[in-house]
Amino acid sequence: MYRYDSHDQTLVNERVAQFRDQMERYLAGRLSEEEFLPLRVQNGLYIQRYAPMLRIAIPYGMLASYQLRKLGDLARDYDRGYGHFTTRTNLQLNWPRLESVPDMLAELASVQMHAIQTSGNDIRNTTTDQFAGVAEDEEVDPRPWCELIRQWSTFHPEFAYLPRKFKIAVTGASEDRAAIQVHDVGLRLWRDAQGEVRVRVLAGGGLGRTPMIGEVVREDLPWQHLLTYLEALVRVYNLFGRRDNKFKARIKILVKALGVEEFRRRVDEEWAHLKDGPQTLTRESIERMASHFKDPERRPVSATAIAEIEALRSRERAFGRFMTNNVHAHKVPGYKAVTLSLKRREHSPGDVTWKQMHQVADLADEYSFGEIRVTHEQNLVLTDVPMDRLEALWRELETLGMANPTVGTLADLICCPGGDYCALANAKSIPVAQAIQERFEDLDFLYDLGPLDLNISGCMNACGHHHVGHIGILGVDKKGEEWYQISLGGTQGNAASLGKILGPSFSRDAVPDVIDTLLKVYVGERNDDETFLDTYRRIGLKPFKERVYA
Repeated sequence: MYRYDSHDQTLVNERVAQFRDQMERYLAGRLSEEEFLPLRVQNGLYIQRYAPMLRIAIPYGMLASYQLRKLGDLARDYDRGYGHFTTRTNLQLNWPRLESVPDMLAELASVQMHAIQTSGNDIRNTTTDQFAGVAEDEEVDPRPWCELIRQWSTFHPEFAYLPRKFKIAVTGASEDRAAIQVHDVGLRLWRDAQGEVRVRVLAGGGLGRTPMIGEVVREDLPWQHLLTYLEALVRVYNLFGRRDNKFKARIKILVKALGVEEFRRRVDEEWAHLKDGPQTLTRESIERMASHFKDPERRPVSATAIAEIEALRSRERAFGRFMTNNVHAHKVPGYKAVTLSLKRREHSPGDVTWKQMHQVADLADEYSFGEIRVTHEQNLVLTDVPMDRLEALWRELETLGMANPTVGTLADLICCPGGDYCALANAKSIPVAQAIQERFEDLDFLYDLGPLDLNISGCMNACGHHHVGHIGILGVDKKGEEWYQISLGGTQGNAASLGKILGPSFSRDAVPDVIDTLLKVYVGERNDDETFLDTYRRIGLKPFKERVYA
């Protein structure tokens, strides 16, 4: 993974010192709330419903074991002993003391981490596929390109105060696991017949109050021009994006208002001033960046060992379920990527204790070359596990409560912190998630349902990505009371779609029964081998609506 050079480290250290001074002046009353607000948000510091919240950047979801241990240290020493992994692969600490935040940032800097631009109207943390670098279907490893974007966008003087926040996602695989179609900018890396990297550029996607699927603005951008084209695109947004209404300030509104052809024309016009300029990428710059993401020295795994694991899979039911749901294909024979589930009823989805962070760091050192990935679905991944170590890893994960063989099922739901923490939320998300997990915990039933994404958001900001859930749940406010709106048919991936609202909203207590009815309609209507999404797309919303509101 990428290691800071002296310039990176100096920049982050100086930022910590700068913010420490700003915090001291604010606490002494020499900076007003209004003056302090833009300073704190660009260092990841929010004021939530009950306490400050620090959002820590995890660039493109990659962590070294020593970095995860440090996150555990921060949760133990400065918070309430746990952290929350988000759908943008960052970590949130929900209870730090305001005056402790500069010390926390200094500790992060000691392990090449920071909280820069995890909030504010700037370019946020770039995300990618959690299996980047090891996926079987990968054409281009997106990690070096993500790092280039991170370096280009961090402290970019022209983009420090955009009309609204700006999010970029990158994929280099045939299957989009980075949800690029619902980001402000989505990048799909591919190779032409000569083996040269090209980039498909989408713009204007996003969720929130006005969800939209991104439009293709450039089909085959040569790799050399990635940064200059991004610069032109964000400039157009910065120039013409709405600043008079924060609900209409995202780039998706601009693309929709102008139309994709006019938006493309304006980007090309701006790009003419930048193309072939000093930010044009060279092979040397790409090779230098790629050198940080070399494959580890993987030892061979014998055919006998692989056969023994497959035999155990058939013999041991619990292990077989784990293999089917939590173990993923790898580009190298004899190796697998393994998802560690962070979905347990006693915790909010994505929550992990400081002890578990330390324990997972130990597992990464023991089984996966000291590397961890954070997923969009609020889980963790060990990307390089030899197959002859899978049984030992599984037994350790069972002890930690992270071997739940439910990845990709209804129980692997996405959930934002909601009204339990967030000041913006209209309703609580966590109790709804826990009620659904309790209601549908029978593994045989979950497996019979097949792949099913259920996403929950506590407000229209859609941090739980409810719009792209096969079943989406949105918390809404009705005269000061919490209600929940259900949508169906959303999905991310190559065939991304936005869910359609089922009808009037429901009380919190009614939600598990509503989900149960929806599932019964699916089971009754499905054809052989049809998923929930397949059945929905074939029969439409009406049969579900009729049964739920009967």
